[in-house]
Amino acid sequence: MFTGLIEEIGRIQRIEAYGGGSRITIAADEVLRDLKVGDSVAINGICLTVVARTETAFQVEAVAETLQRSTLGTLQRGDAVNLERALQASSRLGGHFVQGHVDGIGEVISLTMKDPGYWLEIRLAEELHPFVVEKGSIAIDGVSLTIAQVETDRIAIALIPHSAQATTLSSKKSGDKVNIECDIIAKYVGRYLGLRKKETNISDELLRQWGY
Repeated sequence: MFTGLIEEIGRIQRIEAYGGGSRITIAADEVLRDLKVGDSVAINGICLTVVARTETAFQVEAVAETLQRSTLGTLQRGDAVNLERALQASSRLGGHFVQGHVDGIGEVISLTMKDPGYWLEIRLAEELHPFVVEKGSIAIDGVSLTIAQVETDRIAIALIPHSAQATTLSSKKSGDKVNIECDIIAKYVGRYLGLRKKETNISDELLRQWGY
């Protein structure tokens, strides 16, 4: 479990084929302070397990499923990545609960200056739209953010300068792909309501008639 508050930006040192997946070496500083083999680290919002570490870097392994369902498979040597160690029970809970389980891949539409920060627009897959609401939480490449606007095929985020500068989001450009994790509460509520609608035959039209 994570919070979506990025601790530092790491750099990809090496990517090696490993079975059907990859072994990835990441140079870091802050997250290495107490990192041990077996610990979980979120890399661009993807929860992975540390399999080895040195004084300046750590290694993780990603299976083919993870590479296909996230942007991890497109990373190259030298790329910057957002890093966060797993949440400790004694820590303050800023951000929101982030599992490190990617729900889909979004596409950056634009990143523009909007004083004092930035306005980030991202196109979402249709199946993710039921789980996003204005003022709700979302994790983009592992960064906990608040949704400022929801449109038919996109969402917008008002980025404060710190969130832009302390993560890789400030370097995003049109067409870039990003990992999306929707709020876990929204997913459970959506699942529950879907089951209830099937059981009771309550339709969207009927809910509108009742004033919902």
